[in-house]
Amino acid sequence: MTGEKYSQLYERAPEEAYKALFDEYCKYVYAIAFSKLRACGTAEDTEECVSDIFAEVFFRLDSEKANGELKGFIATIAKRRAINKYHCLNAKADDTVSLDSGDIPDLISDSDTEHSAQRSDLSAELARKIDELGEPDSAIVVQRFYYERSSADIANELGMKPSAVRMRSARAMKKLKKALEKDGYTL
Repeated sequence: MTGEKYSQLYERAPEEAYKALFDEYCKYVYAIAFSKLRACGTAEDTEECVSDIFAEVFFRLDSEKANGELKGFIATIAKRRAINKYHCLNAKADDTVSLDSGDIPDLISDSDTEHSAQRSDLSAELARKIDELGEPDSAIVVQRFYYERSSADIANELGMKPSAVRMRSARAMKKLKKALEKDGYTL
């Protein structure tokens, strides 16, 4: 489904547009969420993640003008949400200790908490700055540098030429560097 087709359908009947988009991409989104959550989540966790993904997709499509093929846009949101859910589930699993097991871990950490907090702050700021790049630049940066996908793969998914993906990637990285330097981060 293209953004234009979705927008036309949304103008006539928003509920039909939601249903059509959901019907077309439900299995695809479920597969992405399941692949990320199968190691630590339950079926309910996966279904909740799928619901969160579609909620974000609908919200963004309602607030932004949709254009081009939607598959890459939806895939990016699905992967980000599923990874966030995975980290959330793993954090909960690591925090839970059975008192009956007798294997109570030491409560004092050997890690450098200050360094970890700084890295966490930088990661959160980097994620915000990547998000501020907007689509498709943020999708290109995430897929290129986080998922290590080739320009050809990204281009195919986003309906672009590989040369355009490379150019947008280079420009996005320059913007990202300037934005981080402006906030006091040096690269």
